This record gives sequence, structure tokens and C-alpha cells, in this order.
Amino acid sequence: MHANTLATATLKGLILLLLGILATHTAQANPAFARQYGMSCTVCHAAFPRLNRFGEQFLADNIRLPNWREQIGVDTGDERLMLPKFPQLAFRAQAYVQSREAEAQTGGATTADPGTDFQAPYLIKLLAGSPLSEHISYYFYAIFAEKGGNGETIVEDAWITHDDLFGSGVGMMLGQFQISDLMFPRETRLTVQDFIPYRMAGITYDRGVTFDTDAGPMSLALGVVNGNGIEANAKVNSPGFGRPDRAFDNDSAKSVFGRIGTELGPVRMGLFALSGEQRNAADTRNTDKQIIGLDVSANHNDRLFWFVQLLQNRWDDFLVQGQNVEWNGGFAGMDYVHDDRWTYSLLYSYADANDLANSGTVYQGIDLNTLTLTASYYFMRNVKGIIEVNADLQKVDNNPNDGFGHDTKEGYFLLGFDTAF
Repeated sequence: MHANTLATATLKGLILLLLGILATHTAQANPAFARQYGMSCTVCHAAFPRLNRFGEQFLADNIRLPNWREQIGVDTGDERLMLPKFPQLAFRAQAYVQSREAEAQTGGATTADPGTDFQAPYLIKLLAGSPLSEHISYYFYAIFAEKGGNGETIVEDAWITHDDLFGSGVGMMLGQFQISDLMFPRETRLTVQDFIPYRMAGITYDRGVTFDTDAGPMSLALGVVNGNGIEANAKVNSPGFGRPDRAFDNDSAKSVFGRIGTELGPVRMGLFALSGEQRNAADTRNTDKQIIGLDVSANHNDRLFWFVQLLQNRWDDFLVQGQNVEWNGGFAGMDYVHDDRWTYSLLYSYADANDLANSGTVYQGIDLNTLTLTASYYFMRNVKGIIEVNADLQKVDNNPNDGFGHDTKEGYFLLGFDTAF
């Protein structure tokens, strides 16, 4: 993008945001958990969606307060029946305008130059969650029209939890979830820019079960997932005609993962490991993969948050049978809640394709080097405007027309709205 084009887009964005500030002062909203208990969003959020310490404890307590039954339940006279007074629903909606640094490659050497791109709605999300008994809760959300996919509905997080299996003090979660949530939940980040190394490592959404408990100063978590994401399913017809069953996995191999965590004052740290399988580059067979991760973070008075994630990946027989490849990546970030109106965020993302560099495959594109700066202005507790600039520090490939690797720059300027109600 030419400098004058970027300057014009920036000026227009600032004007639009200022107009939004002047026009949105009467907006009111109240997300599901706040609505359940009649509390402000600030009880659980330092700056939505970033959780504060109380919000993290609320989540650890199986999304409930001590008086949850009297507060949100219907008195049916039956102690073994828990019905919420009304459906515990909430919505989240995002709308953005984005201007990219360069043309966008849409397939092979095919490019598109959207210039100023109106990404509205970016997504519309329906959320629901509530306690169902003394120890069981549920939570799910479904996304409509995510990133322009009009006509699509995708269920991502969807799980049931039990916080004290057989009185053992061990918690369990069964359903769809992100493996990476054991470290840093993507859904509560303040940048629009994603935690990309999680996506490249394949540790986002999957179907399975996790168990967690505390052992003195240590927190322990262990999980098992199918390892093939959340879209795979196949009809089971071997028992005979018209059988209704479907298989979500096509083999007995599972991915096993875990995390050991501890705290030293305000600093949290954890060691993550995963062993599982994935399809090879040619999509002809399953191959082994291993991941080792280190995460470190701190919360200073619910005002300043910083976090660091490192990942080391090994993919066996991925390109050529008998040959293993390794790559590494990670990110580091900081969120500063300046006051009730302004929050500032910084995110640095890096990945080195290492053995996959110069492989003549799309996996050359693992190389990543970006710096993201975000300013969030809160019109209301649950309505914010966003200005975000992403700088691409990675050089374009020597052959930018081969359809592999880093063929175009990925810097952008973005502004828009993020709401929850």
C-alpha cells in the first residue's frame, strides 16, 4: 500500500471512530453471566474479553457463584431439578474495516486487491452456559457468518464439565474445546490478530476430554482428543442398512496432552506437552507429531498483563517417510488497562519454518514475524471500538509467485467494533 493511501485510511478510521464515540453513548448491553447474577461485566473482566482474577476464579468454580441456585434457578420444589429462570443466552458481534499492506493471494498465484475491505459482520456469535447441578455445568457457542461465510453456522466450544468426579477433587470437561486453552485462551485476547502459532501447531479446536486437579502448589491437567478437529464425521453403515450412528474419528489413535503449572508470586508458568498424529503433507497417511510448550504470564493488579508462549514442534515422516522435521514458534504480548475507557495491547508473533523452509510446500509459510499494536476504546463496558495496526517484519520470498510460503506482506490497518450483549 502506498504511504498516502495508508495515511488516508488511517485518517478516515480516526474520524469514524470519533463519530462512533459521539453517537454510541446511549448503548446498553448485558452479557449472559452478568445478566444471570445482576452484576456489571467489570466484576469478571478487566476489559472485556480479558478476564480479571475474579473472572478466572469464576471460571475455575465451574461458572457459578455460591448463591447460584437461588439467584438463577426456578424454585420447582424439586431439589433434583435445576431449571434456569430464563435461557442463559448472550450474543457477540464484530464488524471491521481493514486495509491491507499488499495484494491478498487467494489461491496459487491468483491475487486480489480489496483495498479498503468492509468485513462486516466479521462474526455473530451465540453463547450459552449455566450450572445444571451442584457439580455439572454446560457451555457452548455457535458462530454465524464467520469471516464472511454467510449461510454457515459453526459450533466451536461446546462442553459439559464436572468439577469433582466421584468426590476426588478432579475436574473433567467433555466435548469440543481448544487444546491451547490450557495455556492462553484465544477467545479472551484483546487483539484481533490471532495467536497464530497455536493454529499452525494444530492445537486449537478438537473433540475429547480433559481432567484437572491441584497438587499443592502445582496445577495438573491431562487430556485426550480425537486429533482430527471438529468437522470430521462419517456414516457407520457396516452394521446394516439405515443405521443412525456416525463416527467422529476414523482410527483408534488419539492425541494425548498435558500441562503442569505453578505460580511464583504474580508470575504463572507452565510446561505443556502433546503426542499425537496428523495427516502428512500429501494427505495419504497418519504421521506422528510431538509438541513441547512453555508459557509464562503475570497479572499486575488487573491493570497490566503480560504473557509469553514458546512452542517446539516435531513432525515425523511429514514430507518424506523416514525423515522428521522440526519448527518452532511463539508469541509475546502485553495488555495495559489504562482506565475505564482505554486499553492498549501489544502482540509479537514469531515462527521459524526451520526444516520446512525451502521445501517447495505451503509449509514454508510457517515463517512468521509480525508486531501488532491495538487500542480499544470502551463506549460501554461491553461495547468497544478497536484500532489495530499489524506490521509484517518478514521478508517476502525470493519467488513471490510460486504459491508457497510468504508470497505477500501481511501488514494491515483495521478499525471496527466488538460488542457483547
